[in-house]
Order: sequence, then structure tokens, then C-alpha cells
Amino acid sequence: MGLTAEQLRASLDALAAVEPAFAAAIARVGYPAPRIRERGYATLLRTICGQQVSVKAADAVWRKLGEVAGDQANPATVVDASDETLRAAGLSRQKAVYARSLAEEVTSGRLDLANLPADDEEAITQLVRVKGIGRWSAEIYLLFAEGRADIWPAGDLAVQIEIGRILGHATRPSEKLVRDLAERWRPHRGALAIMTWHHYGAGADAAPV
Repeated sequence: MGLTAEQLRASLDALAAVEPAFAAAIARVGYPAPRIRERGYATLLRTICGQQVSVKAADAVWRKLGEVAGDQANPATVVDASDETLRAAGLSRQKAVYARSLAEEVTSGRLDLANLPADDEEAITQLVRVKGIGRWSAEIYLLFAEGRADIWPAGDLAVQIEIGRILGHATRPSEKLVRDLAERWRPHRGALAIMTWHHYGAGADAAPV
């Protein structure tokens, strides 16, 4: 499971104590709500289904996959399904390849989602071996489904925008700069990432005055 409300608050309070700009951001928009996903195969498959489509469309594909193929939480469902079945569920040809890659990695035992390496970078390396799972998707999974407290998705556009806003940068900082800046925010970077999305969702009202 992801970081709890208590864990988020504790980490953000620790960051606010060393960076006044974070304290000001919390005062503006409050603490973020937890972002928690179920650990395991089904969450990663849903991630693939949701790539580059709306939440509504992704939900429709997920339901249809269950109707035409069977239990979506069982990787054997995708392994055994024909290409025609996966297409009937609404998966594009590319997403069907990605879904098969994930299901085969899990059923073969090459990817053990119950026992990913404790080291975050090693866990990301295992996840990105799946076709269709890039670094961002791996980081989001580890943050939302495993609650890894120091995950830092510096490549996320909203993270870059809001770190710039919160710290008062004139322009959006680069991924490299955001990654470099965050070294001093260990081991609380996961909570800070969630805070940046919360801050982003607050829109223009969240911009520093």
C-alpha cells in the first residue's frame, strides 16, 4: 500500500522544518490525501490499459477485458487470450504486446511483485524490463502500491512545475536540476512528490505571491 496520511504529514512536516517554502506551500493548500493502489500485477496491468487515454476510457477497457477474457487479476488470463480477444477488449496492438509482456514476466517468475528488491533503483530496473513500463510508471507503482518513502519521479512534468513554483524559480527547472535539488530532501521525497501533485491540482491559487 502507499504512504498513509500520517506518513505523509510526518514527512512533510520534517521537510517544512528545513525548507520554509514547503511550510508555505502546506499553509496554502494543506496536506495531500494519500494515493494508494493495490500491490501486484493487476495495478500494473491497469497502468498499461490507462496509458494515453482518459480515466473513463481506461475503466471501460478494464471492464471489457474482464468480460471477454476473464479475471483481470490473473496473469494467465492475458497469457491464454488470443490477440483478437485482447483487441475486442479495447487494447491496441501495442498495448496487447505490453500486457502480454507483463503477464509473461509474472507467470514465468522473472518478475516477483511480492518480492521486489529493497533497493529502489534495483526494483525500478526489474519493473522496466516489462515492455510498456517506463521509469515513470515504475516509480509511480513503487510509490502508490508499495509506499516507498523516497521515490522521486523527477521526470514528471507536474513535479518540475510545482518545485519551480514552490521554490520561486522564474522558469520550470529541468529534470536534472529537480533531481539534484532533491538530494537534500531525502528520505522524504515520495511525500514531497505527492505534495507537488496536490499543489499542482490547486492551480494558479497555489503559485507563490
